[in-house]
This record gives sequence, C-alpha cells and structure tokens, in this order.
Amino acid sequence: MREFDALAMQAKSDQKLLEDFIKQNEYYILKCASKTSHRYISKSDDEWSIALHAFHQAVEDYSADKGSFYSFAELVIRRRLIDYGKGQGKYAFEVSVDPVIFDTDSEETTENLALRLAVAEQVAKENKNDIRLEIEDITQHFSQYGFSFFDLTKCSPKAAKTKTACAKAVNYILKNPILITEIKSTKLLPIKIIEKNVQVPRKILERHRKYIIAAIEILSGEYPKLAEYLRYIREESK
Repeated sequence: MREFDALAMQAKSDQKLLEDFIKQNEYYILKCASKTSHRYISKSDDEWSIALHAFHQAVEDYSADKGSFYSFAELVIRRRLIDYGKGQGKYAFEVSVDPVIFDTDSEETTENLALRLAVAEQVAKENKNDIRLEIEDITQHFSQYGFSFFDLTKCSPKAAKTKTACAKAVNYILKNPILITEIKSTKLLPIKIIEKNVQVPRKILERHRKYIIAAIEILSGEYPKLAEYLRYIREESK
C-alpha cells in the first residue's frame, strides 16, 4: 500500500491526523472542484464546501480494495459536485459511449441488438453525468494496465461459453480480496492461479485479460452505473 493510501486509512480513526490530512490536501480538493466545475474555485465558493465535505467522506469510506485513495477521493468529489450542479442547472455533460460495450453477443439478432441499443441510449441520457464520471475515472485506472475503456470493444467475449468462462474467472477473483489487492498492485492478472482453481483455459484468460481486469476493477470499485452492464457476471456466481 502506498504511503498516502495508508495515511488516509489511519486518518479514519485519528481526528488530529484527519484534520492535518485534510489541511495538507486543500490544494488537491480545490483542483478537483475546479476541474469538475470547469472554472476556478476558491474557498469563498459553495463548491469548496461541498468538495471539502466530499473529501472528508472519501476518507471515511476508503478501504484498500478501492485502489488509489486520490482517485477514489476525486470520484467522490465529482459525484457530490454533480449532484449539487443538477440542482443549480450546472455541468450539463454529454456522454458518447455505447453502454452495451461489455455485453456483446455474436449470435444476437439485428432486431434485438437495435432494441437493446435504444434502451441503453435512453439509460445513458437519464444518467449521463454519473456514467461520464465513472467512465472518466475508470479510464484512468485502465491506463495503468496499458489499455483504455474503449479497447474493451475488441477484447470482450462474444460466444456464450467464453462469457461464462470469463465470468467464472472474475467471480473467483472477487471472492478473494488478496488477489484483488495483488492485481491492483502488480497490474498483472494471476493467470496460473485462476487456471488452476477455476479450470478456465489459459488461452481464454490470455485473450480476454483486459476484459477480465476491467470487470474486476469495476465490480470491486464504486461504479454502480457501469456495474449494471456486467450484472451477468454476478448472476453466474449464484
């Protein structure tokens, strides 16, 4: 665990340390607030108070399995400011992403695909701010592994049998927090361990490595909107 991640964990149970930690990160909080607001934010703005409270909440809610503390804190700050902005008519973002990116099926008929695209488009419109924030945040995490959110269109499993195999691999990792921590730390997928314990062919694990890692990051993190498009993985574990 990195030093500032450990410090955030310690601050949860030490009021003095918490106060010092927040004080040391005032510039970071202002930077996140300004980035979300698309304008300079000072301590005299309402956004400062909201962002400060969000940072405090991020410390309270943070745990090692959420990855980098600062990435987690930025996501919490963005969400709080977006909620505030909705009431003020601010931050009207647009989303240009196909939400069914995770759930393709080569055997699906054109009619069914068109229907699902129409439904997904409506969902994206209704929740565009939240989805955009989640995509922006998860893209930063994916970059540490050497791929982007949009690379998933090329490596997502198509056949039902392959999707089931990938789901088994993901669920195995999700049930083993130590492996989640290892993946986030080393940026590597423990293929040998998965192959041995889940009996998923190495070829599938290697071919769909990015997809499996992406699913683990999303389902073990704070991405409720994106997680909806991976719910079939959770269903496979039942």
